[in-house]
Amino acid sequence: MAPRPFTVADVMTKKVVAVRPGAEFKEIAAAMERWKVTALPVVEGEGRVVGVVSEADLILKEEFHDHRLGLIEQLRRPGATAKAGSARAEDLMTSPAVTVGPGAPLPQAARLMATRCVKRLPVVDTHGTLQGIVSRADLLKVFLRPDEELAAEVRNDVVAPLFPLSRDQVDVRAEAGVITLTGTVRDSTLVPVAARLARAVEGVVDVRCELTADADA
Repeated sequence: MAPRPFTVADVMTKKVVAVRPGAEFKEIAAAMERWKVTALPVVEGEGRVVGVVSEADLILKEEFHDHRLGLIEQLRRPGATAKAGSARAEDLMTSPAVTVGPGAPLPQAARLMATRCVKRLPVVDTHGTLQGIVSRADLLKVFLRPDEELAAEVRNDVVAPLFPLSRDQVDVRAEAGVITLTGTVRDSTLVPVAARLARAVEGVVDVRCELTADADA
């Protein structure tokens, strides 16, 4: 059986600072400074996420602060110039928000961040209600798992099911997140499978598979 993949719910931050659509510019900036965050979900009703307002949205006001906006500039960057003249979250935010569900695998969240060029994602349930937030740093938490824990998971969830008759001849070591598999097994066709499943364990950086076939098997 393949190891259970970590999901967004395993690493997300559950205590989230959010603002309402009517929040004023200074209120948003103050919240970012107080809580040391660079973006805030915008919620309405009982917590439904309707957008995200970030430092990038706020800094536009400073960018266009010292000169009047010309017609060409307004046509070239309509979204940016509109935000530069706005003072409330509902006008500053990016909407709809790019969100992710709590049950999403971490690779899915990482790909979503990369393709949409965002550093964090509001985590919402099926109704769009805010459950937490996941950042790039949160996705890296799995790589902080102790080597002993990684080795034990590979040994119990990969080696034991794949090689029930030769499991005692397989040594599993982990160092700095790198798994090394050594020893002999009866079925050499399962060696690539073992390497693939070991690499799929959350927190594993790389796999060195040095398993060989038992000549007497």
